[in-house]
Amino acid sequence: MDRMIFIAMSGAKEAMTAQAVNTNNLANVSTTGFRSDFESRLSEQVYGPGYPSRVYGSVVGSGIDFSQGSIVSTGRELDMAINGKGWLAVQAPDGSEAYTRAGDLRVDELGRLTTGAGLAVLGNGGPISIPPSAKLEIGGDGTISIQPIGQAVNTLAVIDRIKLVNPPHEALRKGEDGLVRLADGQPALADANVSVVSGSLESSNVNSVEAMVRMIELAREFETHVKMMRTAEENDKAASAIMQMT
Repeated sequence: MDRMIFIAMSGAKEAMTAQAVNTNNLANVSTTGFRSDFESRLSEQVYGPGYPSRVYGSVVGSGIDFSQGSIVSTGRELDMAINGKGWLAVQAPDGSEAYTRAGDLRVDELGRLTTGAGLAVLGNGGPISIPPSAKLEIGGDGTISIQPIGQAVNTLAVIDRIKLVNPPHEALRKGEDGLVRLADGQPALADANVSVVSGSLESSNVNSVEAMVRMIELAREFETHVKMMRTAEENDKAASAIMQMT
């Protein structure tokens, strides 16, 4: 059978992979602090007998769009958005250190400061615990202060400081859990230059209109590859019929 069918089949497969990435982006258009993904494609020449005139298309990996989403004011004291570059350090389910831009923080029943997804937020000495308090404030540098119960309104006690990091973008990799980590698996150093905006959240950086247009483009691309496979099949049948006549 002509190699055309294998080339069309590889193109259809990679179009489906790209569609999966785009669909995941679209599904997270409302996820706080989400960073969209994009696929990286490569054209590879097909070698073998005859003239090398055919090229395979393949997805060799995916990348992260690091552009910032919009910062939306919520007025909630536990909400925070990172202003500019930087990441919030959290403890992943496997115990490792990971990074996110989701600043929808909570205090669970054990007094631990967590993200909306239930991940423990890391401070100077590990996961942060919040004692009972009448009020809580997050400073622009990530410092957490509380008003102890029974104390005056202007009495604030510093509890801890949220670990904020800003490693180079090229050193970061996103896992299947949606969290970002350093490629070498090591924890990043805290960066005092990273600042936050309290009482606000950062929206997803996914452009829903672009994602929808991309979905249509990929669907048409897949259909084109399927038509090429059908054409290759028809050509094979026609050639077989001619050979039978001779």
